[in-house]
Amino acid sequence: MNKNHIFLLLFLVLLTVSCVPTKDLKYLQNQNDSNDTLVMSEIVKKPYRIQSNDILVINIKTIDPDLTEMFKVSDGNRNIVSEQVMFFEGFNVDDHGNIRIPILNEVKVLGLTTEEVRKNIERRLLDEYFNAEASLFVTVKLAGIRYTINGEIKSPGTNIIYNERATIMDAISNSGDITMTGDRKNVLIIRQYPHGVEMHTINLLDKKALESPYYYIQPNDFILINPLKQKSWGTGTTGIQTLTTIISALSLVTSIIVLSRL
Repeated sequence: MNKNHIFLLLFLVLLTVSCVPTKDLKYLQNQNDSNDTLVMSEIVKKPYRIQSNDILVINIKTIDPDLTEMFKVSDGNRNIVSEQVMFFEGFNVDDHGNIRIPILNEVKVLGLTTEEVRKNIERRLLDEYFNAEASLFVTVKLAGIRYTINGEIKSPGTNIIYNERATIMDAISNSGDITMTGDRKNVLIIRQYPHGVEMHTINLLDKKALESPYYYIQPNDFILINPLKQKSWGTGTTGIQTLTTIISALSLVTSIIVLSRL
């Protein structure tokens, strides 16, 4: 085998292994079934239970404006538009799992759903301050789903999705999508629980990710997108990039050989 054959073989090998294949870029593939559609069982949506450091938005209204003013919790709740406003105007869950509300003082919310918190506040107000004729109306919501995403993502950082529920695909789309060198097969989710922090992985290349308990993100999730091995090789992620890199390397080697013979 002459030198030309060796260079050609080396060129083909590098071109093959350096590129990121299409199968590593396509989300939610049906990997184990040749059919175009996949019949999936309905995902059981468990309600989110409030944890420390969550921020709640609470509004209390009655038909009596004077009574409503007494329990007015925040002027900013109706127009929350930023994380800074939420921090100052919302109700932060402390380390003991409590929030402080005017008149009612401390209210235990840790481990409860927003609906359970609403019923508790409503019951206490009806028992202690109002009667049924006051037409009491209470709303309790999470102040958006705050998450942090880092690694091979186009817009890393902390973001908020203003919705009651959000998926990891929503979080990725909201952050500009995973880069071509991001490992979609092993996305790491670091999640806080009352007993501590746990780490989970989810394969976004497989449609079975839709059935994962980690497909829906929770407040304060940290999502990490690790790089593919192609990034560390530095030869490029597409065929054109790899070809350009190899040609540049071969040109450099050729120039060195020519100059060494002069």
